[in-house]
Amino acid sequence: MQTGLDFSNVQNITFLGPRGSYTDMACDYFMNKYEIGAYPMVQKTIQQVFEFLNDNEDSLAVLPVENAIEGTVTETLDKLITMKNPNIRILSEVTMPVELCLLARTTEIYSISGGVIAPVHVQAKCQKFILNELPLRIETIDASTTEEAANSLRNYNLTYASIGSKKTADICSLNVLKENIGDDKSNTTRFALIGDIESEYVKGMYSSLAFSTENKPGALFDALQVFRNNKINLTYITSRPSKIKYGEYIFYVTFDGLTNKLQMLKAVEELKPKTSFLRFLGSYERFKTDSV
Repeated sequence: MQTGLDFSNVQNITFLGPRGSYTDMACDYFMNKYEIGAYPMVQKTIQQVFEFLNDNEDSLAVLPVENAIEGTVTETLDKLITMKNPNIRILSEVTMPVELCLLARTTEIYSISGGVIAPVHVQAKCQKFILNELPLRIETIDASTTEEAANSLRNYNLTYASIGSKKTADICSLNVLKENIGDDKSNTTRFALIGDIESEYVKGMYSSLAFSTENKPGALFDALQVFRNNKINLTYITSRPSKIKYGEYIFYVTFDGLTNKLQMLKAVEELKPKTSFLRFLGSYERFKTDSV
């Protein structure tokens, strides 16, 4: 268990739904890893996740941060940076493979000749499989979520299938006819565990912060020089419009491998006078799973 994290008083852990989503599975991962005995609560939107977390001090949240194909989940970063409670921070991260599966009530993949039910964006991720491994001109039917698609199979005969995760199959009592049918077999998503809990910095942990600079020549360069001068390796940097003033941006950075907390605090103190906004977003361990 990570040093300095105490989840004993956590009552709820909320996550972006639907049930059976990869965020749901990331929630399972964190609960098992840290032995979190909290009640999982699904939310329909990222906004609702943050509202719940802001209103319930004894809660945690799990949200997607970045997908290997689609990039940064900008809403997660935007909401995290602007949270009313500045003590709500990233506590841990995990990168998980996105392995979409063909699900059905039957056990024979050769029976699937009627249609495939899935959200349009999920169908798009499995085009090669649908076109090359299922019958020609098979019907494709849209659904709002993978859970809805799976549940709707009860309204069709056994020649219809849906696309979803292994957990969707478990929740909806379906069979997994074929695993990892997505076009990109290396697709992954990074998820964050977020909450208002103190964590102790230990060597090798990652840290993240967000800052803005004045809109003038050299301002961003001066800020980034702080990391270079302190021999801090930036592993990630992105920018987001501040949504306060046109042309003003907030920069989100992640760095790794600091030897001690004092080194990190020294860099943050040096960065403060070079920024117009600065918010520390947490120090945390990162993990990677090979399967879900």
